[in-house]
Amino acid sequence: MDVILLERIERLGQMGDVVTVKPGFARNYLLPRKKALRATEANRAVFDQQRAQLEAENLKHREEAERVAKGIAGLTVVIVRQASDSDQLYGSVTPRDIAAGITDAGVTADRRQIKLDRPIKTVGMHSVRVDLHPEVSVEVIVNIARTEEEAGFQARGERINRDGEIVNIEEGAIEVETVFEEGAAPEAEELAVAEDAAPEAETPAEEAGAEEAAPSEEDFEKTEG
Repeated sequence: MDVILLERIERLGQMGDVVTVKPGFARNYLLPRKKALRATEANRAVFDQQRAQLEAENLKHREEAERVAKGIAGLTVVIVRQASDSDQLYGSVTPRDIAAGITDAGVTADRRQIKLDRPIKTVGMHSVRVDLHPEVSVEVIVNIARTEEEAGFQARGERINRDGEIVNIEEGAIEVETVFEEGAAPEAEELAVAEDAAPEAETPAEEAGAEEAAPSEEDFEKTEG
């Protein structure tokens, strides 16, 4: 299916580009989220008429995102979770958890802005990408620990070993694991949609999002400008 992009889509194109994608990807993701229009003659004419307005709105949103990015660049979010002696979490930390941590720090964030190529399942320091706008991203550090005290040790490049001793990590350096990959937007969206599919008693209204199909690698195979 040919569509007209209404914003920059990673690995697909820029605003105004006409690209070919799989019909399911268009119907379940691009069109309902107003990221694209069907590339009909009528829609092409409408887009051409409104392009200047769309570009002006995009510029406004991008400038606001850049302002927010400066405020949270380098932000560390502490998340306390139960874990085994081998540092494996009992469960995982998801985009929803990270978005809540960023919001608690004073900047409203949505789970769809959090880009992970996999859920986080270990204690430690993790670098996570946050997409504030299709053209503006920032990295934050997610410090996952069993207690606030342990999080403080990790932030200083220290850990508590199994004997209860405080030890340095590589001469005090902070080891940060990157849990996203450049150009991995489809996988990140898949995690966000998968979260919607999981039932949560405290947020039943959000279960409707489970109907949205996640972008997959195949959706990006065939494109043209």
